[in-house]
Amino acid sequence: MTEIRLTNTRTRRKEAFEPLDPGNVRMYVCGPTVYDRAHLGNARPVIVFDVLYRLLRHVYGPGHVTYVRNITDVEDKIIARAQERGIGIDDLTRQTTEWFHEDMAALGVDYSDDPRFREPHATDFIPQMIAMIEALIARGHAYEAEGHVLFAVGSYANYGRLSGRSVEDMIAGARVEVAPYKRDPMDFVLWKPSTPEEPGWESPWGRGRPGWHIECSAMSHALLGASFDIHGGGNDLMFPHHENEIAQSCCAHPEGSFARYWLHNEMLQVEGKKMSKSLGNFFTVRDLLEGDWSGGWKVPGEVIRLVFLQTHYRKPMDWTEEKAREAKRLIFDWHKQTMDLEPTPQASFRPSDTMLDALADDLNTHEALNVLKRLRNEPQRLLDNARFLGFLSDEARERFRQEWLAMSSGTGSSPSLAELGRKLDELRKMAMQTKDFSEVDRLKAALVAAGVEVRMSKQGVELLPAAGFDPAKLEELG
Repeated sequence: MTEIRLTNTRTRRKEAFEPLDPGNVRMYVCGPTVYDRAHLGNARPVIVFDVLYRLLRHVYGPGHVTYVRNITDVEDKIIARAQERGIGIDDLTRQTTEWFHEDMAALGVDYSDDPRFREPHATDFIPQMIAMIEALIARGHAYEAEGHVLFAVGSYANYGRLSGRSVEDMIAGARVEVAPYKRDPMDFVLWKPSTPEEPGWESPWGRGRPGWHIECSAMSHALLGASFDIHGGGNDLMFPHHENEIAQSCCAHPEGSFARYWLHNEMLQVEGKKMSKSLGNFFTVRDLLEGDWSGGWKVPGEVIRLVFLQTHYRKPMDWTEEKAREAKRLIFDWHKQTMDLEPTPQASFRPSDTMLDALADDLNTHEALNVLKRLRNEPQRLLDNARFLGFLSDEARERFRQEWLAMSSGTGSSPSLAELGRKLDELRKMAMQTKDFSEVDRLKAALVAAGVEVRMSKQGVELLPAAGFDPAKLEELG
């Protein structure tokens, strides 16, 4: 069996992964708060832990890995956005959850037919949250104050171990809510009162709603037990969210160890800068898919996935247009090489040993992609191994076939790239004699504007779709 080694945030070491039960490997990853479209940074943990899930399923068997990724559908941002749009909270969360599923499926992450994937909604686990809060109060780890219930951070000696911070450092570096009912500035809310306009549930402390942190603790316990194998999420969640999860869970269920391995992906930048609306470099996954971003061209989901996996998950990832264009060319090349092949049946397929070794070494996706690149002259192995990493799906291959047919034969009044290539080659040969290259330059510039890569050599002219290829712009070039 392939040995998987993962960098455990809790111990700050790369460790051999040894599941509690190889027959039921269990992983929990913090999912989205559904109040808007997923921005590009939201997609990174989805893709990172999709790769880990694929690896675990291969090593331990598809029926022996349980993956839980929650939906936070009650939270202050959701309430504010619903009021802003003038719609009900249920309508908002239903719509944004559908958006999330659509966008992630475009990136190669779709578990709609996977019985071992669970996606609990926070609002379906309110009774479990209330029960956990009652247990914390009974054990002396929480207290009620002015309709709120708060966790007493000082009651848990190991608070801060995950992030490696002292309580003083955490107070200095965190946005600590100042409230007169708190016994300690670091104490955090488990339950808070709701106004008549806000969503709420009856509880021993009055009508209210849960704090964000207790949601994940209650859902993971209900679906995975007091002890499970892996907990993942973005580095920004390590404190306070994951730190608070550990404190709540270990105090409410001291018989368990909660999560044994903690994995955190680093954050995302855009063109070397932090993504933010004020800098004008903030965009959602849907913006990229539809071309509504600074690059101005539609970025296929496979391209987004490839750009992400080129950087190790524990390193900051820089999204650049140049990387996206390079990834578009590589994806096109993979599709072209494997277009006429059929995937090897799942029961007969075995991933490349070198690719498996790379993934088993703390998800070294950069090296795994290098393995794919080295398979360029082995198209069948390229196809099968690329699919293992989430590329060249049936849907993506069918789209490529249709686009390739349109590019090769021309559609309607649009000439084919082959025809335009021959036309450009003839113009170039004439220009070599007349020394007037104005028509060559004009056609070449128009092709580039239509998203076509122009390759000229002594052998002739080759035209290939590049980033931003738009067949409609070819009509006027006929």
